[in-house]
Amino acid sequence: MTALTLIPHNAHRVDVDGRAMLMHVPTTSLFEMDEVSRSVYDLFRRVGVADAGLLRAELGGRFGPEELTDCLQSLVTLDILRAADAPDQPIRVQRVEDLPLSTIILNVNTGCNLACTYCYKEDLTTPAKGEKMDFPTARSAIDLLLKQAVRRNNVNVVFFGGEPLSNMRLIRQVVDYAETAAAAAGKAVDFSLTTNGTLLTEEIVDFLDAHRFGLTISMDGPRALHDKNRRTVGGRGTYDVVAAKVRMLLSRYRSRPVGARVTLTAGVTDVLAIHDHLKDDLGFAEVGFGPATSGPIAVFNLQGDRLRGVFEDMKTLGRRYVDAAIRGENIGFSNMHQLLSDIAQGMKKAVPCGAGLGLLAVDKAGDLHLCHRFVGSDQPTYGNVDTGIDMPKLTAFVETAQDRSSFGCRTCRIRSICAGGCYHESYARQGDPFAPVYHYCDLLRDWVDFGVESYVRILSANPDFFRRHLEPRKAMP
Repeated sequence: MTALTLIPHNAHRVDVDGRAMLMHVPTTSLFEMDEVSRSVYDLFRRVGVADAGLLRAELGGRFGPEELTDCLQSLVTLDILRAADAPDQPIRVQRVEDLPLSTIILNVNTGCNLACTYCYKEDLTTPAKGEKMDFPTARSAIDLLLKQAVRRNNVNVVFFGGEPLSNMRLIRQVVDYAETAAAAAGKAVDFSLTTNGTLLTEEIVDFLDAHRFGLTISMDGPRALHDKNRRTVGGRGTYDVVAAKVRMLLSRYRSRPVGARVTLTAGVTDVLAIHDHLKDDLGFAEVGFGPATSGPIAVFNLQGDRLRGVFEDMKTLGRRYVDAAIRGENIGFSNMHQLLSDIAQGMKKAVPCGAGLGLLAVDKAGDLHLCHRFVGSDQPTYGNVDTGIDMPKLTAFVETAQDRSSFGCRTCRIRSICAGGCYHESYARQGDPFAPVYHYCDLLRDWVDFGVESYVRILSANPDFFRRHLEPRKAMP
């Protein structure tokens, strides 16, 4: 046997209640180590390089030659161990020859009736100055989506803003056209919308329900917290209006669960109280949290100890999630849903999300952006709905995004889950969409370790939870 060396960035051990779990970093697959694999792995972690003689001397008295050989072969196959004289393997960048879109995001209006202090939208205007997308532009976007999604059975249309409900006329037109065009192409179409909730009416709710929209309401918790940042253009708090609209929505909406999206900022960080109010008092199916770290007004951004405190509170809520899951209950914490889904599926990301690959956003002029967050920014666009996608430009972006080794991502243990993080977060904070979200790195690594522990505990005590609560959520159209 030639000498073998450990490739430490391809494996990560997490101990859970006396069980040694090994994450295969390139695929995020989890394995429970037996005594021999644990001993071999620990030996290589201690010495780095070992040959047959050292292995016999250290472990030969406890394990037979066959056991050791089988274990070594498994670790070599996973590229956790490699011949000591083998050259380093370059990152394999997958060439992009086609962009099979699944999702188009329509930025239907730049106007919004709220003036949330943390809003990242660079093109945001007041309702009176809002620039609305017209139907010919939206129709061309749907045609482009169906053309690019030729090999897909399902496509998604997302309405965004500003406040998308302020262009309800266009939404109705798009739904009618998209359903007809998708059916003619032999595809199913799904609609999604994120709204501040203030413009909801019974008529609008019934329309959205009839067409099975996936709905998310932007809401930041109880009145005292919500009204800190989510105010009208005139400066009035919006909690009372939004809460009343939400109660009406949830009393009428039947087609799909409705979730809440919370933006955490300085002074709005009480994760547990916010979750309990939105889930238990108002009745949302699930609640998700997004810390603001790169907004246009720095005083609202979470940094340092405040950001660490938010992640600790999310772990506290996560422990409640685990306890409930073991009892067979779902407390509706969508950050945990996503984390456990990534681990359960063995996530293997080369890029952080579908932006520019399975998803594009369209502005009022029909120009194509990586995602909705870049609409209105000074970043490049990638074609137009009338002239088509600028394929060389967009494929070059996606291929470049796959190799962030110059930033240190290559040896990160969560690279297959994070893949460098949100392009827009990096652009807004560091001016470079390819730069990793360094301010999150240690926190995200700890969050993933917490996810592994949570996954193992739920799997041991109540494996049926994943089938009943995570798989239906993933499969939902």
